[in-house]
This record gives sequence, C-alpha cells and structure tokens, in this order.
Amino acid sequence: MNQSSAPNAASLSAEFTTLFGYELLGCFRAPGRVNLIGEHTDYNNGFVLPIAIDRAVHIAIGRRPEKHSAEVGEPDRGTAQPPLCAESIRIISDHRDDSGLRLSGQFTAEELAPGVLHGWLNHPAGVVDEIRKTTGTIVGGLDLYIESTVPVGAGLSSSHALEVAVLIALDDVYGLGLSDAEKALLTQRAENDFVGAPTGIVDQAASIMTEDGHALFLDCRDLRTRQIPFDLDAEGLKLLVIDTRVSHSHSESGYGVRRKTCEDVAAIFGVDSLREVDDTTDLSGLTEEQQKRVRHVFSENARVQAMVDLLEGAVQENEADGRIRGIGDLLLASHTSLSEDYEVSCVELDAAVAAAMGAGAIGARMIGGGFGGSAIALIDDDAVDRVSAAVIDDFAARGYRAPDIFAVSAGPGAGRLD
Repeated sequence: MNQSSAPNAASLSAEFTTLFGYELLGCFRAPGRVNLIGEHTDYNNGFVLPIAIDRAVHIAIGRRPEKHSAEVGEPDRGTAQPPLCAESIRIISDHRDDSGLRLSGQFTAEELAPGVLHGWLNHPAGVVDEIRKTTGTIVGGLDLYIESTVPVGAGLSSSHALEVAVLIALDDVYGLGLSDAEKALLTQRAENDFVGAPTGIVDQAASIMTEDGHALFLDCRDLRTRQIPFDLDAEGLKLLVIDTRVSHSHSESGYGVRRKTCEDVAAIFGVDSLREVDDTTDLSGLTEEQQKRVRHVFSENARVQAMVDLLEGAVQENEADGRIRGIGDLLLASHTSLSEDYEVSCVELDAAVAAAMGAGAIGARMIGGGFGGSAIALIDDDAVDRVSAAVIDDFAARGYRAPDIFAVSAGPGAGRLD
C-alpha cells in the first residue's frame, strides 16, 4: 500500500467485515520509531531517546462467532484460504507475496514453540506465546486483519510495531490489564525468546510509551521515562528518513555478535551490563575490538544525556529559536562512533550521511541495528528537495539501489483507534 496513506477505524472495519463476514471488536495502532540517539545502548542498560513516528501497524480484531464459516474474502482479492481451526488465531495482511496473494496464516496457542513458524508470523505468534507464559491466558478463536505503513527492513522497527499492535489488541480483548512497562518487557521477551532476535527494549518502549510531539528519554536499566518536547515545526525543521533499501535481519546479522561482545566485557568486570562499568575504567586489558565496542557505548550514553540537556534547555529557558538545531553535531558524532567503533554501518549508510551533510543537513546518522536500513537527516524545512536530490544522485553515481526518502514527525504511541 501507499506508505504515506494511513488507514482509519472505518476503513479497517469495512475491510475486516468483507474478509471475515462479521463485525470486529476494535481497531488498534502501534507506531514504528526513529531513535534520535542512543544506538546499541538499550541492551547495555543505557540511555535512549527515540520518537514514535507517524507510520504505524494497524490491526482490526474480532472474536470468531461459533460455527462461523471458514470462507473469507472475495476470490478476486487474492486471499489465501487456509482451513479453519476453531481455536486458531487467523491473520490476514494487506501485504502480498510475489504471486499477488495476501500474506496470511493461522496458528493455535497450544502448538507454538520457537522454530515451528517462519517469517513474519513469528512476531504475532511470539506475543501469543508470551501472553500464555506470563498471564496464563490462552488466546484463540480470533481473526486479525493487518495494514502497515511502516517500511519493512528500513530500520524503523516494523516487526516490533507489529508485536506491540498485536499485544495491545489482545490486552484489550482479554482484559489483561498490563502496564506500559509490562507490555514493553513482554514484547521484548517474545522477540528474544520466540523469534530468536537478541534485541533490546528501545523499539517496544518507544512504540508504547511515547507521547505525541515528544521524544522518550528512557533509562533501560529501570525503565524510568521522561517525555522530552520535540517540535520540529516550531523550529522550521524536517526529519528525513533515508531508507537505503538494504535489508537486514537482527536474528541473522552481526547484531547478536555485538551484543555478546558487550556481555563478555561486562562479565570480565564482574557486572551485569556495561552500564555498571565506569567510563574512567582502564580498558587496556581488553582486546582492541572490545575496547572499541565499549568506547561506543560510553560515548553514546553521554551523547543521549547531552541531547536531552539541549532539548530541555529550550523549554526551560523559553528560547524563541529552540534547541533542536543544536543537536546536529551529536547526530554526526553518533554516526561516526557507530561506523568506526561499533562497526555496524555499511557503505550505503555512510554515503547517505555524507551526501545529506554535503547538501546542507544540520546533522545526520544511521539508525537502528545497522548493516543496512535507514539514516536520518535533520534539515531546514525548505531543504527537503535539495537534500533528497543530493542523496539520490550520489546513490546513482555509486551504482547503489535508489533510496526511499520521506519525512517523519514525532507522533503518538500505541493505542486504540476510535
């Protein structure tokens, strides 16, 4: 679907009824995220500063009527028609496979175990499995229809947004009463234990906890949060996402290797995480690679705190020009650290940052786990065309795949659609 067109409750309800033949219980949304700064600090119990973006996973959910027909959808809709199990969770997506069929599937809570399912279904299944483990609730007899405006593989946390959307829908339908912190931790466990991706908690927390027009200052050690005003329009700014269209998978990439290196260093110093290692600690006994990884974590935590100080200073001092413009150097320093010390960038991400800066961006950096995905560029609102053209031209000259470039704003966190 068009990534910029957001579905609403009415359109989701109509599509759900057409597909499944009965009325839904409700519609929910969970946004993707852009992490302004604080990359690879979350699983080290450090600091992060994400925003929830105005692109989201939308879910319509219904409880299947007794003896309801298994026939769903119209033949010309190209919807796969799996045999229906009474206690299954059946899911149909707006996305289609290479043959034009909608992505769909079903599973039951009782059959779930890591490795049983494959691909995108692992994410909602992991949530269902973790709900059973955490609350004892057996989820079943439900239909879900999913539409998403979060690009897949762009480093904007599309998979975590899917997990959060499924969780908040099930929390509502089953009255689980989970707190925001419990929701974030549950989806993290689903990602780590069921999907098998050793991710931290920043993506889930950003999707769940962030308020509209704010960034979320999150201490990943104890999940303390503070909402930090982030009003780009007030300063005449735009935040561009530059999707390199180089895909990555956290469960298959070097992400897990980086995390293990940090855990190994923490063990050497006899602590639970790098958060407990003082940044003045002598690192000379570590390997060069270990020193570089630790150096990034230390410096990135400091950059998060520096950015929060800048952004909050604008509000406290009531300065007319704000402070968002002052974060450019921190963005660029973060990218340099991720590229040189943490070594999770790639040639396309480095090119995107360099081209954006060369065209007048205030600051730019890669975001997400790395090894592909997206970069962000903070720019004046009249520079969108100039910066976009510079990146596109640079990619073409290098023979890279054409990037997808679009602006995002700081939107609200997950919730029910009225």
